[in-house]
Amino acid sequence: MAKPAKSDTRYLEKHGTKWRVCVSVPRNLQAAMGATKLKETLETDSLAEANRQKWLWVAKFQERIEAARNPQGTSDALMDEAKRLAVLRKAAASEHVEDSLDAYIGQRVSEIAGNPIAVGREGEALYEPDRELAAVRFSGVASGHRTPIEAHRELYQGQLRVKARTLADDNRAIKYLLDWCRDENVPAFLETFGRREAIRFTDAFPQLIGTQQARTLNKYIRRLGSYWNWMGNRDEVKTNVWQGRTYTIPQETAEEKERPFTDAEMIKLLTGPAPQELHDVMRIGALSGARLDAIVSLRVRDCRDGTFTFKPQKKETASRLCPIHSHLEAIVERRMQGKVDEDWIFPEWPAAKSTKSQRERSFKTSNHFTEYRRLVGVDDPREGNRRGRVNFHSFRRWFATRAEQADQPESLIAAVLGHRRQGVTLGIYSSGPQLKQAKRCVESVKLPVSV
Repeated sequence: MAKPAKSDTRYLEKHGTKWRVCVSVPRNLQAAMGATKLKETLETDSLAEANRQKWLWVAKFQERIEAARNPQGTSDALMDEAKRLAVLRKAAASEHVEDSLDAYIGQRVSEIAGNPIAVGREGEALYEPDRELAAVRFSGVASGHRTPIEAHRELYQGQLRVKARTLADDNRAIKYLLDWCRDENVPAFLETFGRREAIRFTDAFPQLIGTQQARTLNKYIRRLGSYWNWMGNRDEVKTNVWQGRTYTIPQETAEEKERPFTDAEMIKLLTGPAPQELHDVMRIGALSGARLDAIVSLRVRDCRDGTFTFKPQKKETASRLCPIHSHLEAIVERRMQGKVDEDWIFPEWPAAKSTKSQRERSFKTSNHFTEYRRLVGVDDPREGNRRGRVNFHSFRRWFATRAEQADQPESLIAAVLGHRRQGVTLGIYSSGPQLKQAKRCVESVKLPVSV
């Protein structure tokens, strides 16, 4: 049951004979703000009057808390204030509280609009256009009639179970959209952003980010579609305006597709002047088919009992075992020597120092490999494409090709590589090949004779 207006003491506490406003500081910000609560004494002993006055201080305190949470500042302080008021209004415990908030919102709208600058033909007050527009936007958001596009982002992202890189893509996608709305003077509200606006954005997007690569463009549109789909399931929007908004991916010819290394390229790479750690990484990639980040993220505990335990990659839901090729045993033994289970196999490439970094551990490794690959003359660029036809993933393609040429079953190769296997029998009911079968598959792959 809602509290009666006369007993509503939210954000209020008695201080002597007066009432004072009290807003709790989130625990993770208390050290930075030097307080557990923000307080301001009101010059009244009337609860009704305190309820009328408190919203000004609640808004100010929440603004201080938000500034501590985001020390770099925000692009639109008025919208941030309006959003906070909308949250308070939505949680109002009674009509009296709602009326008090509406009165405060009306006061702020008048302050934002400023004094009239002229009188219209019908006697109506005219305001400076930019200030009037800001006041209208503020009123719509604060009163709950307009919902900013990003209003549900924090809750949405809190429920996502994706990798850091995908989360970074998610953040970039919404920033691209909001920047476009601002530059094109498109109201960035869920109630007004429809299919027509989504189509306009999709048409302008390639020019906006400076690429015509359909895969890159679709990646960001998919992130926006995921957010709208989540909101649709919660009845926050009526439809997913990004449905069908995709860019056509040109069909690649055989000459354009990424490919395995040739044997000649393998010899150049594995006999060239690379540092020892890079030689070790390349050989593990070639004789396990593992992705680069899975290799660089190996710890000593992941290389026991003749198997690698690679962390989940892409759409894998769990770690997977891969037998250690006999030609890799000496490398693994050397890298494990004198180390404990938690030590890294490749300490030469540590993770980023910043806890906020969304780069994979293998970021630097990839850069070093690319520089070395080009140094020894292994390159196959594609016009208009950032990625060439060969890269570290070409070791994985080479492994799959050699295993297939050694007459290993496709389902077994897929299991070793961590690919989703096709068909009901192998895809659902089978728990996977026995290690001895996987070992045969791995051992069937031989490095070129000259290596």
